[in-house]
Amino acid sequence: MPKETLEVIVSELAHEEDWRRMRATATCLKGGPNVVTLVIAAMQTGSPAYKVEAARMLARIGDPRAGVALVKLLRSDEEGVRGAVVTALEHMAGVVDEDAAGALVALLEDDELRSEVTALLGVIPTAIGPLTARLKEPDEDARVQAAQILGHLLDPRSADALVDAMGDPAVRDMAVETLKKLGAIRDRIDEVMDELRDVEETELREGARQEAVQKLHPIGRPGVEILIEYLDDDDWVVREAAADVLGKIGDVRAVEPLIERLRKDKDTGVKELATKGLGLIGDARPVELLIDMIPIRPLRVLAVEALEKIKDIEALRPHADLFRKMKQDRDGLVSYNSGVIVDKLEASAAQMDESQWAGKEHVHG
Repeated sequence: MPKETLEVIVSELAHEEDWRRMRATATCLKGGPNVVTLVIAAMQTGSPAYKVEAARMLARIGDPRAGVALVKLLRSDEEGVRGAVVTALEHMAGVVDEDAAGALVALLEDDELRSEVTALLGVIPTAIGPLTARLKEPDEDARVQAAQILGHLLDPRSADALVDAMGDPAVRDMAVETLKKLGAIRDRIDEVMDELRDVEETELREGARQEAVQKLHPIGRPGVEILIEYLDDDDWVVREAAADVLGKIGDVRAVEPLIERLRKDKDTGVKELATKGLGLIGDARPVELLIDMIPIRPLRVLAVEALEKIKDIEALRPHADLFRKMKQDRDGLVSYNSGVIVDKLEASAAQMDESQWAGKEHVHG
């Protein structure tokens, strides 16, 4: 039987035969970004079942080129498709580009989709630009809608646009109210961090840091951008508190700033809390850096624990041999978490045995 083309294999993500479906899954994961275009093309005309599987696969690959195509599928009324797309976009929140965010903002015009779109805009960092641009739309309803969502998101990046919008009678009151809330959030974070910075006794600083985290964590997502600024503070205990809170909030906007702290900060405590935070978020972007941290004794256990929490297990496969070796580590936590990773990788690999597919192709050929 002639070898099947990549296009054919990719089109079988929802095939009724298990081996073909598994082969398609493995091919897409191995191909990574190279197969994104093929999956998107097949998704346009595929069955509802294929669209569901394609959305899941595109989320696993995590290529921003898939964003706009997935947003377009939100209009689908086919069974299960819309829910799969919402889940995929939530999973890809950290990589969705401004084009896709803009396409989402445009869907606010659809009454049926508005609640789901609003929820998605709240977790996608690149949505603020398209939303603030909407404050200048000629249509009053569009401006009001954008102001309402920005009031819900409470993102400091919208402040300048809201100030500009105060000259618009249709949104003035909402803009003023949102700016007041943003100001109150910044004042509260500044107050807590100033109190922490004023604690000079070394033996008291850890307790003060924990107290600061307890005060700041309830602020949640609206505090993320301000807390990211505090990762560059001159005081190590303030940086530690910011890293700790960002990890607990779990917003993907914190991934790159925490990676930067882990890579460059001179304080071990900051590195430790950045590592913990990256583990709590579970994004795959810091995998290589976390691997590099394993030989560093103060970070060893934390790095392996963070790696075990990575949501996309396939991102760890290139390091499978290392994890197998660490299953024998004398440190119980390193051994345990490495074993969990190995078990996950083996379970995934069991579904993607290429030698079985070769035999299947021969039999069915």
